[in-house]
Amino acid sequence: MMRMTETVKVLLITNVIFFLGAQFLLPDHGSMFALYFPENGNFRFWQVVTHMFMHDQNSIFHILFNMYALWAFGSPVENILGQKRFIFFYFSAGLGAALIHTAVLYFNYYGGYNALLDQGITAPQIQSALQEITRTGSANFPNGIDGNAAQRMIDSYFTAAVGASGAIYGILVAFGMMFPNMELMLIFLPIPIKAKYFIPALILLDLFSGVTGFSLFGQNIANFAHIGGALFGFIMIWYWKKNSFNDKRWN
Repeated sequence: MMRMTETVKVLLITNVIFFLGAQFLLPDHGSMFALYFPENGNFRFWQVVTHMFMHDQNSIFHILFNMYALWAFGSPVENILGQKRFIFFYFSAGLGAALIHTAVLYFNYYGGYNALLDQGITAPQIQSALQEITRTGSANFPNGIDGNAAQRMIDSYFTAAVGASGAIYGILVAFGMMFPNMELMLIFLPIPIKAKYFIPALILLDLFSGVTGFSLFGQNIANFAHIGGALFGFIMIWYWKKNSFNDKRWN
């Protein structure tokens, strides 16, 4: 079993500290560290980083799965990249995940927003409805509007993303590119599958879930954040492999 590398150890401890701190020290204010839609009044600039250390407070499995993946895949990746490059890689993948996630939120928000405008709802009415939801948790739109459009806009506006998953997906891609023939297994599917097949299949599942809204792994998953982390991870490893590493380093 591979020894946990130093950076992975620090990241793991930091995630646990944030999780426990939000659970016991800031139970009413932990949301200030989650990543909100930039036009939501709860958005703060530091959330693009702090959300990577926050996890679902209602389920221990969110942080457990992420930290297991960080240890299992992050340590061998750090051994190849080195500490400084791994730190840059980790945060770049996490920021890339936040960027793609936020871009999709904007697309969905303004898609719904413009659909409501086309149906005769005014911009002040929309803003008033969002403010009412913020205060009371619900709001009434006029009868006959496109409910799906309104819900798409509301979901995007109030979505708060947490978790290291975007950075973890970057690490998964790096691992797959470094160790393509390493055999991996899902807990509920104990069949060994090579990393070069397993990891792309996992990303395709996220893409399917993000596009269709149907998820095999439960709801409230930021699928496009996973894809963003994977994309940025792929770009960085592809570039470094092409320009920095010799063939022996990648065997």
